[in-house]
Amino acid sequence: MNFISKIFKKISNNFFKGILISVPVIITFYIAWGLIKFFDKQASPLLGTFPYELPGFGLIIVFVFFSLIGFLTTGLFGRIFSSSIEKILSKIPVLRNIYSGLKQLFETILSKKSNSFREVILLEYPRKGIWAMGFLTGDTKGEVNRKTKDQMVNIFLPTTPNPTSGFLLFVPKKDILVLNMTVEEGIKMIISAGMLTPTDNQKKIKSLKKLKK
Repeated sequence: MNFISKIFKKISNNFFKGILISVPVIITFYIAWGLIKFFDKQASPLLGTFPYELPGFGLIIVFVFFSLIGFLTTGLFGRIFSSSIEKILSKIPVLRNIYSGLKQLFETILSKKSNSFREVILLEYPRKGIWAMGFLTGDTKGEVNRKTKDQMVNIFLPTTPNPTSGFLLFVPKKDILVLNMTVEEGIKMIISAGMLTPTDNQKKIKSLKKLKK
């Protein structure tokens, strides 16, 4: 029985290893293929009676479209046109709030100079002695910064296993600990509820120093 149980244990270990390796790859390709099919469906009228299917044609159209918009708005007439659109939207009560919010969000995410969501932090939350992992999204500005005594920072505290929802916290800068791990590693740790723990970079540095000696 002991020999048989060892065999079954080995088989089950290999089975779960196979799931761990295969399932994320399958899901990733499934989502990617779903996006390709979605954009291809939207772009299908452009092909007309073309006899062959072109997988990825929709994504190419989207890429070309946004690149063309970016190119046109860099010129003088493009800037005048875009500013005119902004002025029109700013005068419409409901749309101006939606537009300004979305614009700020995309500027924050796509800005090359921004450090938003690029630093993983630890914060004592919800009480002293209990640490939560979050993401530094920038320095606190405006009225919130003016009415607080300390130098504050904006912290996004995600939930597990869904990091797209969470809390916005304004925290004194002195009360956070910045980690060396990347945002991707932090997200993996949050989604897996701590089961996927990244390697300590500090230990790597120390071991490399020992090897050099």
